[in-house]
Amino acid sequence: MILTFDIKLLPAPEMPPPWKATIALDAASTLEDLHLAIQRAVRFDNDHLYDFYIARTPYSRKRVRFNDENLTGGELGSRAIESLLPLPKGRRLFYLFDFGDSWRFQVSRTRHKPYEPAPGVEYPQLIAEQGERPQQYPHLEE
Repeated sequence: MILTFDIKLLPAPEMPPPWKATIALDAASTLEDLHLAIQRAVRFDNDHLYDFYIARTPYSRKRVRFNDENLTGGELGSRAIESLLPLPKGRRLFYLFDFGDSWRFQVSRTRHKPYEPAPGVEYPQLIAEQGERPQQYPHLEE
């Protein structure tokens, strides 16, 4: 089954207006697959560490983290997205990319019902996008 997710860049004082996108991917996709889909959508280089976590807010100290630290085989490459759903009440899924620049995204399941994959369509698929994509390295882009 195909699930759709809204991916929203969380604003920081030095960032441009928020960017967001909707991505469709197979429910059996892993967190690593979701990471790669977000990277493609925002057009970042995949050159930094990242993790996913479930918390009340993006900066909550109490969080459940999903990463590849100290794990044989890697949790990100084996944890299916559908295994996280539904999220606990009052909790959200966040994606943190580049621990130095701290690109933080909120990942939310849309209200669309899961659906069968369309013939000939490759997933993950970028369905919609709003706002201006951020520049990963703005000082190098100028």
